[in-house]
Amino acid sequence: MRSSNKEKQDQIRNERREQILDAAVKVFSRRGVVGTKMSMIANAAGISPGLLYHYFKSKDELFTTLVEWAMEQSHSTMMYAYQFSGSPIEKIRTLTELILCEGDSAYFMLIHQARTSDGVPESAKRLIKHHSMETYVDQLYPLFKEGQQVGDIAAGDPKELVYCYLSVISGLMLLATQEDEDQYKMKVDILLRMITGS
Repeated sequence: MRSSNKEKQDQIRNERREQILDAAVKVFSRRGVVGTKMSMIANAAGISPGLLYHYFKSKDELFTTLVEWAMEQSHSTMMYAYQFSGSPIEKIRTLTELILCEGDSAYFMLIHQARTSDGVPESAKRLIKHHSMETYVDQLYPLFKEGQQVGDIAAGDPKELVYCYLSVISGLMLLATQEDEDQYKMKVDILLRMITGS
């Protein structure tokens, strides 16, 4: 009976933690570290500030936890592109839609905030150093190279093309706080035309 209660308590605790992280990534990704208050995150998660502090002792601890979580999510999303069916450009299209249209942008935006914002905790800065833009370029390089080999992607240095692709995605995420899905799809099409050269 006791182990059943403990399992239930652990499950509730894990679900609450996920609820907090989901809310926090959205708040931090839009407002940055300096512009975010713990009360905003508690409100977004639908819990009291006191309960939030029960899970995370400080804003710095929560932000650092989120950066680590976002790194894992963004890495998984990039690697997931290789599991999609279709040609290299179809895989890149699906990846782009996943990042821009289906909610993964919050993870990437959080990483952008951690790289560029004021007030980023030292612990989060150390994590960011281990996951530079070069990490993402290296992950996507083989896909872009293959795309060039089959004629899907424009000629040129594939590494530079990946840098440009990621830079444009970052810019779109910065601009896209209140846009609808049709605007995203149009931008996906424009971005793909840039890398295909057509």
